Amino acid sequence: MKKTFFLLLAISWQVVAQEAKFSNPIAPVTNIELTVPKEVKPIFDYWLRDTYIMLGPDGTYYLTGTTAMPNRVFPNGNIHCWDYNDGLYMWKSKDLKNWTPMGLIWSFEKDAADWQKQGKPIKEGAKSLNNDPLEGQYRALWAPELHYIKSQKKWMIVTCINGGAGSFILESISGKPEGPYKNIAGNTTKPIYGNIDASLFEDDNGEVYVVAHNHFIAKMNKDLSDLDEPYQKIKETPYNPEPYIEGVFMTKHHGKYILIQTVWSVRTGENEFTYLPVDKKTGNALHSYDVVIAEADSPYGPFNERYPAILQGGHNNLFVDKKGDWWSTTFFNPRGEMGKEFKITCRPGLVPVKWVNNKLQPDHARAKKFYGHK
Repeated sequence: MKKTFFLLLAISWQVVAQEAKFSNPIAPVTNIELTVPKEVKPIFDYWLRDTYIMLGPDGTYYLTGTTAMPNRVFPNGNIHCWDYNDGLYMWKSKDLKNWTPMGLIWSFEKDAADWQKQGKPIKEGAKSLNNDPLEGQYRALWAPELHYIKSQKKWMIVTCINGGAGSFILESISGKPEGPYKNIAGNTTKPIYGNIDASLFEDDNGEVYVVAHNHFIAKMNKDLSDLDEPYQKIKETPYNPEPYIEGVFMTKHHGKYILIQTVWSVRTGENEFTYLPVDKKTGNALHSYDVVIAEADSPYGPFNERYPAILQGGHNNLFVDKKGDWWSTTFFNPRGEMGKEFKITCRPGLVPVKWVNNKLQPDHARAKKFYGHK
């Protein structure tokens, strides 16, 4: 009787596993067509991560990202911002090739609210993921995004602070992209989201959402001063088990909501790679920092299976240029096996992309043309 019971239990679990729907975890890192083209190089020389670019209504491209503090002397000479920086810098361009610095447009010293200025102490001897010595306090502005909200003609920035301080949203009080900026009411005394890497998305009907690290979403109220609802978990088709995911961004294409996320691939064998969590016991190493995409009929989901779109192009955003061509940003992440192939890392970069059968991938032909290769 007991044997029959356990046999039936085992069969039932197998049926459940077969019926459960998960995204394909195989990482196709040997696929050159899906890899950042070899021609892609930094568009200018400035240490920066999490590159973000958008086209404004004035016909100007604006660029932001995570920066280090200028003129800071680093103990081992390696530039980083794992502990602190001074705020948000911006650049502009008319052609995506020639960039003009706009300087520090938001600073902790002059513009931050009390809770944003506080910082968090660093334990003695602490080091970054790249083994950089950390000093001072955790108080760095990370992953800033500049958004022009068309329905309200407002310039807004969404960004976050490290050390567990959370994400917040700023609004330009001058009507210009360079600000000055003030906190919206929803985050004057606390973060609007308690984790890093929040993003903004404006739908065709003018509704604006906070898409939050990395599986949550909430609609904002009509004047964009606060949230209009609690955060909801986005309905997704996950990996099994789900790994750490970051770099969330949402846009629309072919009438679908496009959810963009970044996942590390991990080597599991000779030319075999997965997006499943790192197995620390076997010592499997991070390989590439990849963009994966899913689509849905609603910003809340359910989103279908994720597919790999841009290998080694993670924590990106998509935008459309003046000609209607699509682009993805990148920053040449130095971590992982593929990161070692970059001659220069942590610099702003651009990857021409295209939609093939409504799936995104790098456009190698446009990359050769843009970067001057025949």
